[in-house]
Amino acid sequence: MNFAANLFDAHSIVGDLGLAGVLAIIFAETGLLVGLAFPGDSLLFIAGVAASGSGAAILGGASLNPVALFIGAPVAAVLGSQVGHWFGATYGRKLFDRPDGRFFNHQRVAATEKWLSKYGTGKALVLSRFIPFIRTLINPLAGIVGIPVKKFFIWNFIGAVIWTQLVIGAGFVLGEKLKGSVDKYLLPVVALIIVVSVVPVAIEFFREWSTRKHHS
Repeated sequence: MNFAANLFDAHSIVGDLGLAGVLAIIFAETGLLVGLAFPGDSLLFIAGVAASGSGAAILGGASLNPVALFIGAPVAAVLGSQVGHWFGATYGRKLFDRPDGRFFNHQRVAATEKWLSKYGTGKALVLSRFIPFIRTLINPLAGIVGIPVKKFFIWNFIGAVIWTQLVIGAGFVLGEKLKGSVDKYLLPVVALIIVVSVVPVAIEFFREWSTRKHHS
């Protein structure tokens, strides 16, 4: 394991840190504020490619055990999010309810309450998995606004499984078919995943905007 790896580059994490590095970054990205800058979707996709039969050839020798990856990734994502929720529930109001807070302040807490109330805890937590930054911030915010641990865990688990298996699966399947550099496929695939995930939210916003315009 190379501890000089670039923690902000998916290729470097997979190639230099291996499975342990991938799982550690997934945990940090979903559970710790420092994870805001870590690659999420791109890391899962590259990890999926590395777990495929031809992944090592495509990624310059980097390869991952597919069984360990498909099982370990959702576990790391669930644990990370639970830590984020616990941190928000335990220390959130005291540390983050500040007008000038960089990440957490009263305005964002209120916005999260509105988001969770409007779309429901389940939809909000599952969709947030596919949106960079939001998947990190929503976990402690859910703890701050008082989402019960059991309810949070259920939807955290569902969202983690859908997110990790879908993105890793895309990399795994395409890894068997890719030729040449994976980079030209990376951005389009990640962008497509994000776009598809936010379509329901975009539709809801458009409906709300149309309703307000109609009644104004």
